[in-house]
Amino acid sequence: MGRREDGVHQRARDQPLRQARVPQGVGGLSPDAQRAAEAPGGNPVEWTQKHLLGLEDYSAAEITCVLDVADDFRPLVARNDAPRDDLSGKAVINLFFEPSTRTRTSFELAERRLGATVIHFDVAVSSTSKGETLVDTARNIEAMGGIDIAVMRHGASGAPQLLARSISASIVNAGDGQREHPTQGLLDLLTIRQHRGRIAGLHVAIVGDIAHSRVARSNLYGLLKLGAEVTFVGPTTLVPGAFRKLGAQVAHNLDDVLPHVDVINMLRIQTERLEEQPFPSIREYSRLFGLDAQRLQRAKPDVLVLHPGPINRGVEITPDVADGCRSVILDQVTNGVAVRMAVLSLVAQARKSL
Repeated sequence: MGRREDGVHQRARDQPLRQARVPQGVGGLSPDAQRAAEAPGGNPVEWTQKHLLGLEDYSAAEITCVLDVADDFRPLVARNDAPRDDLSGKAVINLFFEPSTRTRTSFELAERRLGATVIHFDVAVSSTSKGETLVDTARNIEAMGGIDIAVMRHGASGAPQLLARSISASIVNAGDGQREHPTQGLLDLLTIRQHRGRIAGLHVAIVGDIAHSRVARSNLYGLLKLGAEVTFVGPTTLVPGAFRKLGAQVAHNLDDVLPHVDVINMLRIQTERLEEQPFPSIREYSRLFGLDAQRLQRAKPDVLVLHPGPINRGVEITPDVADGCRSVILDQVTNGVAVRMAVLSLVAQARKSL
């Protein structure tokens, strides 16, 4: 799926971004992706999902639909165009029960650029800090009226699913425990597709703390459904062999993997989720699994380097690589706003047909 010309990106401000075309004739796809690619006559796939809870739940065609709509939004984000009216008259509440800078800011920018009324939820002064349950808090907020979409980050895996069963608002998962971070997975897919023109047939290495990473899981589900090959790389304590059951290859030597991959996605160590240190020292971890300029020479000359942030410079990646010519990290940030605009717009459109 190649990058389309800017002229194709232009849409009337009042045209719903509801449908996206599915790619034709792409080889090496997973069964889901192949069915999507064989849609008769390239018919557009209509998004009908009320929520975005995790990429594990969606088909290749649905994932492609989000990417195509996000691709339309990319130039609007880059040019910092005037706000659209996709969410005019809609209220979006951001429920962040874990610290966040990039994701929360990205969602807020996306919401405002779609014309939504944005409501902040301060966990520190909320009733949840006084012992109120998550569901009771959400139901009380909803009882006040006018909440259409809730964007939620929570430390408990499955919290967005619980909320989706408990209130009528649409739920967009901004990260739950160690389970999934679907919009990060989508923006990584969009960034890869932007620079490579496709996902199918690529080999992606995801390096670092896989065991505690919701980003790794969302990337895995999306990449496999769109026909990519995925290798998890890291120490045995952070990349157990059990991940093979999810469809990933598992490796414990980064130098052996680098010459064979098209994309390297570097993850930080999730120190806040560790009960004990899973390696002798940070210095030893960096020596074995950190990406510096010398190690990067083992990779293909056109390899892409991604990182979901926050970056621990000098640990999993050195500054010269993070800021170098193979890095597309800032493109990930820009694409994050476009992806979240796409998700919010599609979810809002789906609500109209319920």
